[in-house]
Amino acid sequence: MKIKDIVVIFVIFSFVNLNILPSLAITETTEQTKKQKMFQHKVKRNKKYNDDYKYTYVNLDFWKSFNDENLNNYIKLAIKNNYDLKIATLNVDEFYQGMKIQFANELPQAGLAFSPAYAKIQGQNADWMLSLPMIINYEADIFLKNRDKTKSSKKLYESSKFDERAAYISVASAVGTVYFNIAKLNEMIETQEQIVDLRKQIYEIMLVSNREGLVSTSDTVKANKSYIAGSSQLIEYKKERAKLLNKLAVLTGDTPENISNYKFTKLSEIKYSKEIPTEISSEIIINRPDYLKSEKMLEKSGIDIRVAKKEFLPTINLSGLALMMSQAGGSGLFNTRNGIYALAASAILPVFTGGKRIANLKLKKVQYDKMLENYHKTNLIAIQEVNDALITVQRDSEKLNEHKKQLSLETQDFSYTQQRYNAGIISKLDLVQMKENLLTVNQMVASTTADCYVDYISLYKATGSKI
Repeated sequence: MKIKDIVVIFVIFSFVNLNILPSLAITETTEQTKKQKMFQHKVKRNKKYNDDYKYTYVNLDFWKSFNDENLNNYIKLAIKNNYDLKIATLNVDEFYQGMKIQFANELPQAGLAFSPAYAKIQGQNADWMLSLPMIINYEADIFLKNRDKTKSSKKLYESSKFDERAAYISVASAVGTVYFNIAKLNEMIETQEQIVDLRKQIYEIMLVSNREGLVSTSDTVKANKSYIAGSSQLIEYKKERAKLLNKLAVLTGDTPENISNYKFTKLSEIKYSKEIPTEISSEIIINRPDYLKSEKMLEKSGIDIRVAKKEFLPTINLSGLALMMSQAGGSGLFNTRNGIYALAASAILPVFTGGKRIANLKLKKVQYDKMLENYHKTNLIAIQEVNDALITVQRDSEKLNEHKKQLSLETQDFSYTQQRYNAGIISKLDLVQMKENLLTVNQMVASTTADCYVDYISLYKATGSKI
């Protein structure tokens, strides 16, 4: 077989695998076709993983442990509508497309053009001519440099999925924290309204007693100050609740106009059914998305060093050219006898680049060292956050138990006070003051209960949602 016939077969084979587009990628062999299909299948499976498992990112079993349907609804709304989560998912898609672009560099590239021309050939009359040039170029990846670049790009894609997971955990934690703080404020406001009403009664009693000369004006002024302070505190609670309601609306992708319809369960009705561990193994940090991301970025830096070293090796290119010509109106445009064909190979070895390649290699090594230090730092911070969250849970739980004991004693004391009042032993002023003390302790219990639930969420976040 002649060389010209081999070139024609090569060009025809390339043309068959082309889709007529401005810039096209074609497969050269059956092995490359299988390789591309496997790659695309794997990437599609990864995208499906992101769609099917986004609810597992937030570990819904943890949120169901609070046995609060209202809380579960807000978590699900945030997963569905939160704009930060949508942006995080789009970032994953962005890195996915970048990975596809890099993978395309491993494949042959082909371009097809259509060029009319008016020309005069010696010995012939001037006439219109048509030409159909086709250029095929392929960088033979003998040293697997492009393959390594694709692997590096894939590490970025995988790390972006950990960023997405971190965003889901962060948003779910924010929703839960805001929810419990609102539930706390609901009870604080309800109790504070009773306290304000009692302080008003105390002030009115003191005012009447002052007129009768039973108490001093100074005591009356103090009662008035206490009443005003209680009213101011009530306003502050309502302000904080309104701000948190607006924040919850943003987290769930809702408009603040609907906050009046939001529902919350009373803290006393929320029962966390899961057991909080007293100690956690340090291995729990391997579930954290920031740890997993730092691991992937360290792997990427190692691959980038390998690519930088391969930049010192020659680049081998294979090129093919097919130029078919015919006179306008002629029927021989696709006739192989009316064409020019060429197949060439070249090896390019950069000899002098002003130290660019050496500097690039050193840069990649510095970046690797930087990623390694960041990896160690991430480990330490992760362990610290888990320990901090764990000790906070333990201490706040102890504090809650003490407050509950105090509430029990205060309840008993108020019961005895009420009996003495009914017996006429003490005045109404004494009874009202004791009731205010009871309500204040009630506020403490509600506040500490909500703090404990928020502590559980902090531990959930610190362990990468795997509590």
